[in-house]
Amino acid sequence: MNDMAKNLILWLIIAAVLLTVFNNFSVDESPHSMSYSQFVQQVQNDKVQQVTIDGYEIRGQRKDGTSFQTIRPATDDPQLMNDLLSNNVNVVGQEPDQQSIWTRLLIASFPILLILAIFLFFMRQMQGGGSGKGGPMGFGKSKAKLLSHEQVKTTFKDVAGCDEAKEEVEELVDFLKDPSKFQRLGGQIPRGVLMVGPPGTGKTLLAKAIAGEAKVPFFTISGSDFVEMFVGVGASRVRDMFEQAKKQAPCIIFIDEIDAVGRSRGSGMGGGHDEREQTLNQLLVEMDGFEANEGIIVIAATNRPDVLDPALLRPGRFDRQVTVGLPDVRGREHILGVHLRKVPLADDVKPELIARGTPGFSGAELANVVNEAALFAARKNRRLISMNELEMAKDKIMMGAEKRSMVMSEKEKRNTAYHESGHAIIGLLMPEHDPVYKVTIIPRGRALGVTMFLPNEDRYSFTRQQIISQICSLFGGRIAEEMTLGANGVTTGASNDIKRATELAHNMVAKWGLSEEMGPLMYDEDESHQFLGGPGNGGGKFTSAETSSRLDKEIRRIIDECYKQSEQILQDNRDKLDAMAEALVRFETIDTQQIQDIMEGRDPRPPREPGDDGPSSGLGAPASDEDVRPVDDTPEGDESDDTRRRPSDPLGGSSGH
Repeated sequence: MNDMAKNLILWLIIAAVLLTVFNNFSVDESPHSMSYSQFVQQVQNDKVQQVTIDGYEIRGQRKDGTSFQTIRPATDDPQLMNDLLSNNVNVVGQEPDQQSIWTRLLIASFPILLILAIFLFFMRQMQGGGSGKGGPMGFGKSKAKLLSHEQVKTTFKDVAGCDEAKEEVEELVDFLKDPSKFQRLGGQIPRGVLMVGPPGTGKTLLAKAIAGEAKVPFFTISGSDFVEMFVGVGASRVRDMFEQAKKQAPCIIFIDEIDAVGRSRGSGMGGGHDEREQTLNQLLVEMDGFEANEGIIVIAATNRPDVLDPALLRPGRFDRQVTVGLPDVRGREHILGVHLRKVPLADDVKPELIARGTPGFSGAELANVVNEAALFAARKNRRLISMNELEMAKDKIMMGAEKRSMVMSEKEKRNTAYHESGHAIIGLLMPEHDPVYKVTIIPRGRALGVTMFLPNEDRYSFTRQQIISQICSLFGGRIAEEMTLGANGVTTGASNDIKRATELAHNMVAKWGLSEEMGPLMYDEDESHQFLGGPGNGGGKFTSAETSSRLDKEIRRIIDECYKQSEQILQDNRDKLDAMAEALVRFETIDTQQIQDIMEGRDPRPPREPGDDGPSSGLGAPASDEDVRPVDDTPEGDESDDTRRRPSDPLGGSSGH
């Protein structure tokens, strides 16, 4: 029974008591009442046959058969009885009503009961409706939500794309089902399991699946729920949470975003006495203190393991780390299979093509692809989701929503076409560059045009030639503008390209050791711990003025060489640049087969539907290297860079949209 039902029953009981009391004191009025004077006069006139005296109330019957009622005054009237007897009136006495002892007790105690009921009601409200949470008196109570084993329906069948992570946690299920299997050999299951991985990879889903497979209670809470503005509240909530878990053991406690409370101590404001650190201290004690927590497994999730306190990661606490990374192409296919089972599909849907076309996508993003496809199909009043809707959903997530309502002048449209054509031609002709997937001049998001490339397979590292080729393709758009509009006609649309190319060249020289001039040395300090007071605090590594000058010269040399190489390629293929720009102005979007026609000197074929089989239907992945021309909102070209980094891109270049 929930709190609202309990409060409703309480008020119904109070209303029933009030109704009983009021009915007890109510007096029904008789329609045949008369005054006492009239009654005495009728007695003296011998019109009354019988009376019943009940205290001050007198009821009677006249000789004509009618009834009457009157009230005797409070003063004594000894003559009344003489008049009644002298006129032969039959006098009947009425025994006074006596209330039962329970009725008198109820009436006497009613004010006290009413006050007590009101007091209890407000106390329950202050304590969060009796649940011990959310009220002013429930600060120290745990906010962990308990899900019983009947409520947890998720199993390992619902988790895909992280087979290695599932293997790591399968023994937790065996332990929760049969602890004696491990205890016979003296083995101890890890008390804490830390799940590490990018957002959306399924850390929470995997923890829920462990509880669903083992059929044990599941406590879930966020790291931020421990910390309040009052000192000591977080530590009290940790204690209360473990006390509740002991009553439900064996069970699982899942703490999401544990970095909110588990950051390294002594690195923030407030010294060692702030609320967050006291909460962390209590968590450390509960996980590995003097009192054993048998049958309780703590699972935590974070995408920032580098900021966690070392004491939290030592053996005996979170002594096992499970990496839940981004899925590969086979994992993406399995994840799509899980989500596609929930929607009606057409016969042309091929999950393997969508999986190949979404490198670096997390499980959450793949679920979003399926959801967007369902929305597209619903808008068209279709009963089945086809490959066409899935391709449209993928393009929307990768490139942004189309802005067909945005009006572009013919000059701006043609300039954008040349810009994107420059990127595409350089990407096609540079060695070891990803193939072109799609080129469009339809505005998407903050971009006037997009050039997307196709990695043929998932890639985890890049060669020096691949980086050089990417820098060259980034400058292709600016060079194409300069060739068609002249030096004074170049626009600010290449600002994001220049930024990414500079970052790549800088990383080649200062981080990745890919420069012969500077050698295999790292000149940039790791900045991941700067806010913790660790390495890198106060800026980058100190270098001499001479070394800094050499770094700048080497970065400039790489940029200049790539720029000249790109310029030469576009000058040698000016006819293809013009043809591709004309095709973009005509069709607005061209795919792999149309681009191939142009590069081979043929007229491009008519555009194909995204759902058709062939290279344009997801034979590769939308690149982590797509080009973007941001919309210039200011004459100075100081636009904000609306970019999005593909998780699979190790180059440090952002995937702009």
